[in-house]
Amino acid sequence: MTTIPLYPDQFADRLLARHGAISVRAFTYPTGVAALEVENGAGRVVLLPFQGQQVWDATFHGRRLTMETGFAAPQPTRDYLRTYGAYFLHCGGTALGNPAPEDDHPLHGELPNMPFSTAALHFGADAQGAYVELSGLAEERLAYGPAFAFRPALRLYERGSLFHLAVEIENTGGTVMPCFYMAHVNFRPMVGARLSDGQKDDRTIHRRAPNAQDSAAALAWYAALEADPAHHRNVPGPESEVRDMVLTLAPEAGADGWSEARQALGDAADVVAWRPADLPHLVRWMARHSGFQAMGFALPATARPDGKAAALREGQVIWLQPGEKFRTELRFGSEDR
Repeated sequence: MTTIPLYPDQFADRLLARHGAISVRAFTYPTGVAALEVENGAGRVVLLPFQGQQVWDATFHGRRLTMETGFAAPQPTRDYLRTYGAYFLHCGGTALGNPAPEDDHPLHGELPNMPFSTAALHFGADAQGAYVELSGLAEERLAYGPAFAFRPALRLYERGSLFHLAVEIENTGGTVMPCFYMAHVNFRPMVGARLSDGQKDDRTIHRRAPNAQDSAAALAWYAALEADPAHHRNVPGPESEVRDMVLTLAPEAGADGWSEARQALGDAADVVAWRPADLPHLVRWMARHSGFQAMGFALPATARPDGKAAALREGQVIWLQPGEKFRTELRFGSEDR
């Protein structure tokens, strides 16, 4: 394996490396955010090595996967809603979800736009072929509070259209620490597609109440969902005007310990695979309104996205002892035929 450390001064527009059909170009957005453009023979992706190690954009086999939000470029901020255009974000840390009135944490915790102190590219090959992998280290420390290290590793294979992700959160402080994680994968909706995930459509699905700003069309959509939980599996068009659908499911693992969810239409299929033993809650999020088209059909998480206080009440918090680590793996992307 060959490793290339990354430094901010490398991000003038330049080719960094080639590895078989894989090429990596460094550039900087006009907003000042450093980025990597990776082409692998199946598509093109854009990674942000120092800002949350997000996947800002992804296109495979000529089909763009990334949600539409109006953000043309990432913004240099930790404010979640001021740079909300990425295909994939890490969420969590010491909190997760929408903060309730009794919470004091940022939306979706510390991880989404967390600055990375180190980042590196790794080029190698295994039984699945040649690959490029982005890794790095981000650290958070609060005086008289928690401290943790976040270490993700995101791998993309030559001519492959699935990301392979490993994450690690380590408690580097001296006291027990609450730990949360959610993989926020933001696909664009495929109108007429069908969602599948292995869970039966019963009324145990946890549903957040409709948004106060939802239109009459959206309220009608929610009413149909209340009558038949399977209604949400048929991806509607933008005329539904659903501002923020949030469901939480709990599909079981297969014999191999993995579970899988899909958005499929004809020869096109989006997929997310995860380990329910690590991430027992599957959040499903949809937003269809002017300037915003998103289908987060599978956001595997340690807790429901209702804020830290709610997770504490519901017993959905992972507690890490000093030096203890939370680890998990995921796969996400497309499997078009």
